Amino acid sequence: MDHFSYRDGVLHAEDVPLPAIAEAVGTPVYVYSAATFRRHARVFREALSALPRVHLAYAIKANPNLAVLRLMANEGYGADVVSAGEMKRALAAGMPAAAIVFSGVGKTEAELAAALDVGDGAGIGQFNLELEEEGEVLARLAAARGIAAPAVLRVNPDVDAGTHAKISTGKKGNKFGVPIDQAAAMYARLSLLPGLSLRGVALHIGSQLADLAPLEAAFGRVGALVAQIRAAGHRVDRVDLGGGLGVAYREGERLPTPADYGAMVARACRGWDVELQFEPGRVIAGNAGVLLTRVIWVKPGGDHPYVIVDAAMNDLARPALYDAWHDFVAVAPSGTRMVANIAGPVCETGDTFALARDIDTVASGDLGVFRTAGAYGATMASTYNSRALVPEVLVDGGRFAVVADRVSPESLIAAERVPEWL
Repeated sequence: MDHFSYRDGVLHAEDVPLPAIAEAVGTPVYVYSAATFRRHARVFREALSALPRVHLAYAIKANPNLAVLRLMANEGYGADVVSAGEMKRALAAGMPAAAIVFSGVGKTEAELAAALDVGDGAGIGQFNLELEEEGEVLARLAAARGIAAPAVLRVNPDVDAGTHAKISTGKKGNKFGVPIDQAAAMYARLSLLPGLSLRGVALHIGSQLADLAPLEAAFGRVGALVAQIRAAGHRVDRVDLGGGLGVAYREGERLPTPADYGAMVARACRGWDVELQFEPGRVIAGNAGVLLTRVIWVKPGGDHPYVIVDAAMNDLARPALYDAWHDFVAVAPSGTRMVANIAGPVCETGDTFALARDIDTVASGDLGVFRTAGAYGATMASTYNSRALVPEVLVDGGRFAVVADRVSPESLIAAERVPEWL
């Protein structure tokens, strides 16, 4: 469910008509619904209410806007971060250091040190280790500070998530985690290191999951690993189950709900006696945002006309990266339809959002939106072709505010330098 709906023939974000935002801020612009973020955060939490011990860490990579993070902090969520920059955003948004989980396959020594030094020197709540050497480095840094860094070991369960190859993370050939058949021995060695407080294991098999069966299979393998580690005399009181639950990008698409997911987790993890940790991102943010754009031209084409919009692949990269689908609708539809290609102005054939798509009829100057753009939208934006960095707007009831400015080409040029010898 989201809070984007038509009223009197005009698409609104909550109580704000989208044309009002286009007039005030210009296009293209991301528009987020605070009510949708809040609702999704609460629905996900409620889906896990039958579990005895739960920690929720919002996956900042999905949408790292500070206003969004403040919303999530107000809902009691911690943060799943994959860089020191994301950690700084979480802290700036008011998320406690103790509620931060640091994931990621390439954490540098400087990032590990920075994460140990926050929270008045107590460090963050958890490091998710990706290899044994990382654990050794973390232990050395923590011991030098007189603390023991809380950590879990991320395992690769070799389970195919059944999602797009570029967002699959739990197969044997992926770069994430340690092979599950090597994990128990590695856990035993890391447990001996002073400066490291090894607390459990983690996994994450992929994003935009449309089927819960691969997750349940992965959880079964991790449950067996937990029993093996405990049998060897080591502590396991946390298991990080990651995120990955998908959202519907096409109208009418049906995916597992948070309630379905919660029931599966309760079944698969029964008897583990651990704190279960979750890192939802897309399922919270996905349909809490749209990309509002204006039609520049409707250009005749070979088989179908091209609707050229002022949003481009640098603003929303997912279609170019993954052939991802985003529904496109007119802000004020006329009631008629057309079959068209939708593309942006960037000088790349890949700057195409849709081909031969049945859409609302639009003409030059009309407003449209790409739906379900709240996750992996603005966060992946660039300034390719020296285009302005897309702004972001948050709507809450009948009010809205710019929560990320449009960064102009002039500002980008001002940040560059030409050496005197040129």
